[in-house]
Amino acid sequence: MDFYIILGLERRATTTEIKRAYRRLARRFHPDINPGDQAAALHFRRIVEAYDTLIDPDRRREYDTHGPRRAAASDTRVEFEGFDFSRAAEGAQASTFTEIFADVFRQAAGQRTSTAEPGADVHGTVSASFEEAWRGVERPLTVTRQTPCGTCHGAGEIRTAEGRCLTCQGEGSLRWARGHMVFTKTCTACGGTGRQQRQTCAPCGGLGVTSRSDLVTVRLPAGVADGARIRVPDRGHAGRLGGRPGDLIITVRVQPHRLFERDGDDIRLVVPVAVHEAALGTKIEIPTPDGRARLRVPPGTQSGQRFRLHGRGAPSPRDGRPGDLVVEVRLVLPRLIDERSKELMREFGRINAESVRKELDES
Repeated sequence: MDFYIILGLERRATTTEIKRAYRRLARRFHPDINPGDQAAALHFRRIVEAYDTLIDPDRRREYDTHGPRRAAASDTRVEFEGFDFSRAAEGAQASTFTEIFADVFRQAAGQRTSTAEPGADVHGTVSASFEEAWRGVERPLTVTRQTPCGTCHGAGEIRTAEGRCLTCQGEGSLRWARGHMVFTKTCTACGGTGRQQRQTCAPCGGLGVTSRSDLVTVRLPAGVADGARIRVPDRGHAGRLGGRPGDLIITVRVQPHRLFERDGDDIRLVVPVAVHEAALGTKIEIPTPDGRARLRVPPGTQSGQRFRLHGRGAPSPRDGRPGDLVVEVRLVLPRLIDERSKELMREFGRINAESVRKELDES
């Protein structure tokens, strides 16, 4: 089984998230909290194996590259009987066992929780070109998530013919030792009767969920921007014991365009303009994401001056109203390749002798 699925994590989970998931699951499935529950013991072994692998950078890198290797897991030593919390755990567990210490003893005297819990969100990423994001597009996405167990239908336990309770072996109570102290509590599996009609579902280990991969079609709305997040309700991990499923949260990555730059719902475009066009004024044809448009450049236009074409920007994913196309003019000097051109520029300079650095000269 996938170690990330066991801990309920995404593959890009941080060290802090791995530790947090381990603490949460250890409080629920540790054998001292579930004495005699073999399904819980088995699942706790899986939790420890997953944690020891993912918390170690080298082992995690090996796992991400090659998947689980049973030989590597042989380094993990978990002893359930007579586990002594007064000693620090060895290996990767050392930093987290002390944090769950108090909760384990507090929960060992109580009942195993049977409260429905909501499922975690599942995160995914889809990519689109600038043009696809502009007009909207559908993208397939494969999502690995937890779904209700088909054997127990999400209940975490199954009905059986009434017989001796397998948890307490018909005694109606559970006993276990901690050093010189002996603890006794009523068996929660049978309510102290020694008989039961339910037992923990073995295929899902009492979690009520199993993992599977789904192909989801994601609709990117027209005008979606890079980094936008789309939430698909109820397509995340299934809730435990009938809890509400989480959501699928999709991050959109839009590839940059060679001409256009996104600025909110506005689109920016830099347009080269010749000196004589800027000085005398002209009308030029420019590209836009949805076709060509004409721009009037008034006489005396300066380099860096901006013009706004209303309604020619990106459609807003919120209400569909488009932004503007903001055009920035950049003056391009001509290459003087002959004497006639050079003489004309000299004559232009003599006629227009006023210094363009007048403010600097006066300071």
